[in-house]
Amino acid sequence: MTVPGIGVVTALAYRHTIDDPSRFASAQTVGAYLGLTPRRHQSGKTDTQGGVSKWGDRALRVYLYEAATVLLHRTKRWSRLKAWGEQLARRVGYKKAHTALARKLAVILHCIWTDGTEFEWGKEPAMISSV
Repeated sequence: MTVPGIGVVTALAYRHTIDDPSRFASAQTVGAYLGLTPRRHQSGKTDTQGGVSKWGDRALRVYLYEAATVLLHRTKRWSRLKAWGEQLARRVGYKKAHTALARKLAVILHCIWTDGTEFEWGKEPAMISSV
């Protein structure tokens, strides 16, 4: 629960759904397991990416999406994760940014769980003043 936006319910749902973090070869496969990666359709020369695959636990997906929303809109403290999400939201829109941030939160939670570390907020970059 040290990650911004992650509360008690989300943390418990994550722990219950993942159960054993060692069953994933890497933290990046957690996003695919939860259905937070784009669906791909490939045939011959065509390769199209669709919407989110929606495999896995629906409730956890919703909780992570809400955590991403809280991180972007309610969290006042600066972090690299929030800055990345805001930049992505300006570029592709808020719904896609929330989904991408939810996947990134799932990966971060997996890394924190396996390493036993805490979330690193990072330092806000210094503003460059023009003279």
